[in-house]
Formats: sequence, C-alpha cells, structure tokens
Amino acid sequence: MIRWSAPALAAVVVLMLAFAAAPAAKAGSAVAPVGREPGPAEPYRIGAEDTLYISVWKNDSLSRTVPVRPDGMVSLPLVNDIRAAGLTPMELRDQLATKLAEYMPNPEVSVILTDVHSFKVSVIGEVTRPARYELKGRTTVLDVLALAGGFTQFAARQKIVVLRTSGKTVTRIPFNYNRAVTADQENFDVQPGDIVLVP
Repeated sequence: MIRWSAPALAAVVVLMLAFAAAPAAKAGSAVAPVGREPGPAEPYRIGAEDTLYISVWKNDSLSRTVPVRPDGMVSLPLVNDIRAAGLTPMELRDQLATKLAEYMPNPEVSVILTDVHSFKVSVIGEVTRPARYELKGRTTVLDVLALAGGFTQFAARQKIVVLRTSGKTVTRIPFNYNRAVTADQENFDVQPGDIVLVP
C-alpha cells in the first residue's frame, strides 16, 4: 500500500482538478452561442406556378386542385377568377368563403398548398454552378451559395450583393461571406425573386 505525504497528496489533488477543468472550459467554448437565434418564419405567400388544393366541405363539384397562373389568378366555378398570388392560404380561404357565401350558406373552405414552384432565386457570377434555383422553404444566403457549389478562385467573397425587387424598385443588400461565417454579419433569408451576385 502506497503512503502519501500530505504535500504530495495535495499536489495530486491540484493536478486532478486542473485536468478536469481544462476539458470543461474547452467544451464550453465550443457550445457558446454564435450569431442570433433564427426568428419566427414569415407565413408563406402563394406565388405564380404554385399548386393549390381547394376543398369546399360537402361540395365535391367545387373542390379541386388548381394551378396558380402566371398572372397570379386561379379559376373556380361560381367564383370564376380570383387573385391568389401574394396571399397566404388562410387569406385566400377567407376570400373564397366570402365569395361563395353569395351562393350557399356558411361555406367551409380549405386551401392547401400542395406544390411550391414560385420560390425561385438566381445565383450568378463567380460560383461553380450559376443558375436559377427552385427552393421549397426557408433558405439563407449561405444555403443558396452552397447550392451553387461554392465560389470560383476569383470570387470577391466580401463584395457579394443580393438584388431584391419590390415593384419597380431594386434594393442592393451587401453580403460579406467572410463575416457571415464568423457570425459578424447576419446570414439572412433570401426571398422569392432575389438575385445573389458574386463578383
């Protein structure tokens, strides 16, 4: 049996505590939060080329799958043409119920988005696969750059620009890739119709 002197035993305890503390600190730094927590997703707004299933309870003749035309309209019996693009499914449901109430008492309408085709974003410039990408859900700038295969050797990563159109106005949103990957800049979501330009 080994007999430890008091000073030796104290030294061993100090060393054990030091080794135990070092991994804990390292692990703590690895899980430290970076950047901001993602905010709540915006409600999806219907776009041209999307596909909807519109159901009218107890009325099979009015229930059907309809495409959203390039002009943003859908066609239904009794209602004829009604604008769907730009509305959420719930907003379109309310408008359809109001229109159908002229022909039947208390219509129960459901609008289900069955296929998303309107969420398209272009990536051009110094990327491996410049193209127009059809997205299916919430997507960030870094996600889109990954879809495009990353950068070529000539890419100016600090001078990326996202071009966003609203009506006749085009807004230029600067995006610095180097700062985004270190959480010094927000990795924001792209919107339908955005153009990500990598000079």
